[in-house]
Amino acid sequence: MNRRRSGGTPRRASRLKRVLVVLGTVVTVFAVTIGGLFAWLWTDAPVSTVGKAPFDNALAIPPLAESHVDKDGTRVFDLRMRAGETEFEAGRKTPTWGFNGTYLGPTLRAERGEKVRVRIRNGLDEASSVHWHGMHLPAEMDGGPHQEIAAGGTWSPQWTVDQPAATLWYHPHPHGATEDHVRRGLAGMFILDDERSARLGLPKRYGVDDLPVVVQDVRFDGARLDGGRGFLQNVGFLGDRTMVNGTLRPYREVADELIRLRLLNASTARTYAFGFPDDRSFSLVGTDGGLLERPVSHKRVQLSPGERAEIVVRMRAGERVMLRSFPQDNYGDGWQRRFGGGDDSFDVLELRAAGRLRPSPELPAVLGKLEIPDGANAVRGRFFELKRSGINGRAMDMGRVDETVTRGTTEVWTVRNDNGMPHNFHVHDVQFRVLEVNGAAPPPALRGPKDTVFVPHGTTMKLALRFTGPADPDTPYMYHCHLLYHEDEGMMGQFVVVERGQRAGAPSGHAGPGNGHARDHEHG
Repeated sequence: MNRRRSGGTPRRASRLKRVLVVLGTVVTVFAVTIGGLFAWLWTDAPVSTVGKAPFDNALAIPPLAESHVDKDGTRVFDLRMRAGETEFEAGRKTPTWGFNGTYLGPTLRAERGEKVRVRIRNGLDEASSVHWHGMHLPAEMDGGPHQEIAAGGTWSPQWTVDQPAATLWYHPHPHGATEDHVRRGLAGMFILDDERSARLGLPKRYGVDDLPVVVQDVRFDGARLDGGRGFLQNVGFLGDRTMVNGTLRPYREVADELIRLRLLNASTARTYAFGFPDDRSFSLVGTDGGLLERPVSHKRVQLSPGERAEIVVRMRAGERVMLRSFPQDNYGDGWQRRFGGGDDSFDVLELRAAGRLRPSPELPAVLGKLEIPDGANAVRGRFFELKRSGINGRAMDMGRVDETVTRGTTEVWTVRNDNGMPHNFHVHDVQFRVLEVNGAAPPPALRGPKDTVFVPHGTTMKLALRFTGPADPDTPYMYHCHLLYHEDEGMMGQFVVVERGQRAGAPSGHAGPGNGHARDHEHG
């Protein structure tokens, strides 16, 4: 018996050794496979269209929307939301949505002090809404998720334009479906003019030396627009190509020394850093809510979804220059930059200068005074923690009023992002001033009137906002992340404007507001 046991031990040891060798081989193969897969994902993640294709399509310029003036002086526009097909590439029809057409919409234009009314018909087979992004107007006219238009329905908001000249825009805002509706093509510019801007020597001939530049990223699945999110893309949809005004690979022939570009980031999740390959400087003259106090020289301007910038670039006769989006280093860690779009680069729009250029006047040294609060008379502060799961730990609830502000007062809002990924922050109805970024004065690009601001991971901002009404305790405005996937997931809250001593009501058609409120901070 002892001989049998001693003879069996080597065999068992041999079998164990073979098992360990096989197991080690499997583990090694698995590790190599996983490592190879990760290496492939890491190296394949960045997207670049730089120099990949000729820009051979003439840039489409959205038409100025037709309007008429009623007897009472109200300027009236008509918009129809509709489905259709668009040939982004010749011979390939893509299902799309648009206003008054198959993709995007006309540019609405009005002057400060004008009464406007927009008659909207929803010709889609599902409900949507039309939000006037950046506009100061009554809450019931705002076009947020509480002003949804049923399929086949109509809505006619009206208000008086009461803010400076600016480049605004309009887009859907249905709760839970905003990303999809914007990605399909529902967006357009809304330009405001005033007497001050009319007197300034800025390029102002629409479509000639003053160009609308509506930038979107797209990806095609055959002829269809693909809306799927890639592996590890937690910011939302990121496309592998860009379009301007619905034009792939666009070029624009220009014949003036100075060209004004009204840049609008109408993408749903992608942030861009616009500039030119030769690192030429350009003049930043306006941000979301209007003109700066004076032009500021820049080589890059970063715009997250929903942000706008007006830049003026000097052209040289006969040259071709590419507007490009460059990689960005403020997305958080390397992982977020790699998989969240921060390492990507795009050729966006080629400007082709004529052989002889019309001379342009020099830009004014002073553009005017800002009409945004400086925070000096703030009556209180509020705090907002940005997380993908919700703002201040709560997901959006249509029946809950999160914040109540008093008409005519100024507040300071502190916004913080330690969520490990990029976010931004948009507030309806108001234009705010950025007071601080991580305890320091904001950079020049953030010193103009803003309604949307990029808040990268590790960033704390202080914003000064003034609420001038009108009061409406039952109809809320929104504040939210404008990375639309995050907004749809619930990164949004609601506030109402009330008269002093008045309490918030219940949002129309919803249960009464909850008891929770953002944490208060005394302003000192």
